[in-house]
Amino acid sequence: MNPMRFSGQTILVLGLGKSGLAAARLLSSQGASVIAADNRPLADLPAVNNSVQNSEIFLVPESEVNLSGLSRLVVSPGVPLDRPLLAEARRRGIPILGEVELAFEFLRGPIIAITGSNGKTTTTALVGHILQQAGIDCQVGGNIGLPVTAMIDSSRFTRWNVLELSSFQLETVDRFHAQIAAVLNVTPNHLDRHGAFDAYAAAKGRIFRNQRSADWAVLNAANPTSAAYAPSTPASIARFCGESASLHDGTIQVFGQTLMPLSDIPLPGAHNQQNVMAAALISSLAGVSHSAIASAVSSFRGVPHRLEFIRELRGVRFYNDSKATSVDATLKALEALPGPLWVILGGLGKGASYSPLLPQLRAKAKAALLIGAAAAGIAHDLEGHLPLELSLTLDNALASAFRQAQPGDSILLAPACASFDQFLSFEHRGDTFRQLVENL
Repeated sequence: MNPMRFSGQTILVLGLGKSGLAAARLLSSQGASVIAADNRPLADLPAVNNSVQNSEIFLVPESEVNLSGLSRLVVSPGVPLDRPLLAEARRRGIPILGEVELAFEFLRGPIIAITGSNGKTTTTALVGHILQQAGIDCQVGGNIGLPVTAMIDSSRFTRWNVLELSSFQLETVDRFHAQIAAVLNVTPNHLDRHGAFDAYAAAKGRIFRNQRSADWAVLNAANPTSAAYAPSTPASIARFCGESASLHDGTIQVFGQTLMPLSDIPLPGAHNQQNVMAAALISSLAGVSHSAIASAVSSFRGVPHRLEFIRELRGVRFYNDSKATSVDATLKALEALPGPLWVILGGLGKGASYSPLLPQLRAKAKAALLIGAAAAGIAHDLEGHLPLELSLTLDNALASAFRQAQPGDSILLAPACASFDQFLSFEHRGDTFRQLVENL
């Protein structure tokens, strides 16, 4: 890597979350003068302190940014693209790129890129686990774990980069190219950011940008939006819940051969059967044998905050699905677990209706305990159909649910909302829930 790639350039990084900070550090290491802007004060950005003190970046409030003299602008995934500052940068002809696009300029090795409204974290982690167990060199990152810019130094031309990518990351890709690209499903999500479902689906579809005939696109034949991407890529198509991978007589079939019985999958729920089919297809295309895939799937224990079993106390089981930040993800969790359930819902809403949860809630839930900024909106959609409690905070909701729960019940955190009203991230919310449960 040329250590002076951006020597003499002044580059603005907008948004100093994990990805923005990694991008700023990369640019500084490449010789750029890095200006970083965020709406939050430095006191709320503890990870940024070292970079400021070491003069890697110069931090300014977003309201004080001067666009004059900038060579380019790097936008973090969490920053909406309709910000006035970005509109002015476009008017001035300043190139704007995202953290993933910046990383692609430097990243070595083939890329597996995975997106979807639900299941992308589990599927990405599972693909990484399968490759590692099979002895195939890989590293995992993106929307899970390391930002892509933080994966560059450890990338190798013979090492697979297994990337989970969100719609926020994908809407700014341009030259990015994945040898294997997968869209697991697309259901309404992030409408508060994208405005309309078509715009959200279009952002997801950018994962196929720049694919070639020698590449592979992995699609879900059971999800109409995923299936409809087929004409948008010249790559060969592999379909799960379709001709390439399917369920048959209690087994998963991949490319016409039996992979494994469903009973050997350690993850609960029909949605995880789809995740396993997708991961098996991707891993097979990356060169893993069926026997190695089956063995690795059997030893996979899932990811934190995704239907994570915490403990059983007095006959009550506790599950952390803080990663369920959309209505559809919460629906998958409700479908996966037997009742009776006490379900904790709420956080920062994304503009979607909560009514699709009603059939499963009516069938399985003793009550829904509502927290966070979206509590009133959730109550409006669910009122009159099942008991509701306006708990407002996570500790109140858990205490109330446990006080009323009977042996055989389960308490499920599956918020159907983002976490940023009361927590730093869904991980912070899930860790808090786990600690509260362990303290009972």
